[in-house]
Amino acid sequence: MSTSPVPDASSDALFGASDIRELAGALGVRPTKQRGQNFVIDANTVRRIVRTAGVRPDDVVVEVGPGLGSLTLGLLEAAERVVAVEIDDVLAGALPATVAARMPGHVERFELVHSDAMRVTELPGPPPTALVANLPYNVAVPVLLHMLETFPSIERTLVMVQAEVADRLAAPPGSKVYGVPSVKANWYAEVKRAGAIGRNVFWPAPNVDSGLVSLVRRAEPIKTTASRREVFAVVDAAFAQRRKTLRAALAGWAGSAAAAESALVAAGVSPQARGESIGVEDFVRIAENKVQEQDDNGESGQL
Repeated sequence: MSTSPVPDASSDALFGASDIRELAGALGVRPTKQRGQNFVIDANTVRRIVRTAGVRPDDVVVEVGPGLGSLTLGLLEAAERVVAVEIDDVLAGALPATVAARMPGHVERFELVHSDAMRVTELPGPPPTALVANLPYNVAVPVLLHMLETFPSIERTLVMVQAEVADRLAAPPGSKVYGVPSVKANWYAEVKRAGAIGRNVFWPAPNVDSGLVSLVRRAEPIKTTASRREVFAVVDAAFAQRRKTLRAALAGWAGSAAAAESALVAAGVSPQARGESIGVEDFVRIAENKVQEQDDNGESGQL
């Protein structure tokens, strides 16, 4: 007789609401707000996410925050390999048994990394080609940006996040919600909203709606003489005081308002513009011109 707390697999390996609650009860798991845990309990939603993500049979998918394994099972049905990154001790300990019980023929195609996703710098096996995840609301943007930066092999990403965060990530210049996440995500990828998710497909039901965001990595990285860190420093400065003109907002970053104006003019950006009105390529040119000024003047007076 099996001692596994995993509910018996039916003809459909994906979890339903009763399966999720039964497994959580057996494990003594109570979803916590601290870790933004809201478990998907609807198999049709899982299938929709996998379908929208365009997961292919040859994909190596990395999933962040698999929880009890709802989405993990759906991904295993479609992908060549799934690597799940889970921080929670109990959930990480249970997930391999869940895969073995529900999809015994897929065990060799699954790997668990028990870690904080923000600390992950390498993954076992072949490089990941896709990122698909129901990201915890409280860390969604930093985790997403960390994964895109750390794993350049990720070509396609589909994340489920709070609807407000989804709007921010996909917002174009000029939008009221355009900001730091919009620009930084666009540095890596073409970003768009890919659908809405209601509250009743989660347990516990969150107090906010969710949205899907699709990110397709740029075929060619943005060409620039500035580093990512230098470009992102301009972005952070520009939005730190949203109502200020770029000349004023970038004064601290550039060393003075006059230096900021010089970099802006050289980049072809109006010093009177505001951060929410310009795109990632504009931020790149601004960073390049400050970098160029430093290169030109940095050692001119030194022996």
